[in-house]
Amino acid sequence: MPANPDDPRPSAAQLHWPELEAARPHWRYQPEPGCLTGQVILVTGAGDGIGRAAARTFATYGADVLLLGRTRGKLETVSDWITANTATSPVIVPCDLELLDDTSAEALLEAVAENYGRLDGILHNASVLGPKAPLAHYPTSAWQQVMRVNTFAPFLLTRTLLPALQMSNSASVVLTSSSVGRKGRAYWGAYAISKFAVEGMMQVFADEFEHTGKIRFNSLNPGATRTSMRAAAYPGERPEDVDTPERKMDIYVYLFEAASARQNGQQFDARDWAGPA
Repeated sequence: MPANPDDPRPSAAQLHWPELEAARPHWRYQPEPGCLTGQVILVTGAGDGIGRAAARTFATYGADVLLLGRTRGKLETVSDWITANTATSPVIVPCDLELLDDTSAEALLEAVAENYGRLDGILHNASVLGPKAPLAHYPTSAWQQVMRVNTFAPFLLTRTLLPALQMSNSASVVLTSSSVGRKGRAYWGAYAISKFAVEGMMQVFADEFEHTGKIRFNSLNPGATRTSMRAAAYPGERPEDVDTPERKMDIYVYLFEAASARQNGQQFDARDWAGPA
């Protein structure tokens, strides 16, 4: 697609991001350039898949992104790309969410408070799939891992970082859900149940903070997306038949920008979303 000389955004080609260049014409919502400028957003699972695409997209639209993930090398690659292609300042936060505890969460809060004074958003993207097995035979250790990463870690991070979120004029917390977290399906085991718990957590947080008008909580089901988790869940599926993460990034930007300030306690679905009303 040829560059629009009236569009002040750098083109995806200039950003060395052809997947975004291919995706933008298909977005249902076109965010304004710089709509996230000045925001500080934490992205979990930022080293790969949807998290990597979201972190890069948020930075492209002006946000300073905290890149949380388990593998430092992947986070460094994302950070290097953001530094080379945007005017923002990413920060790497190496963290194994299975091992997250009060001490490490409090250390993150202290770092955010010291360096930024506030936090404008959290994208809880990191998840583990676990085995696809009947509950009657589900391994205990796998159950505990899935629940710790997919449900306990988002709770602990959100609860601990609330003071920083409350310092923002309009903070957004997005919890990643799944179709199997809204209607259970056989053999999805702990993953499905962890996502049901995520939906409930979002609703409770949203209701508890509704009166403040300063922090909004929503869930997002990205739907079928070309990621390593999707490949593990559907090994017989052709990757080219599945949308890239970049195709979904319009709704991700929307949920963190001012246009979504009134959205709270909502269940979004990227597949059915038609853009802001």
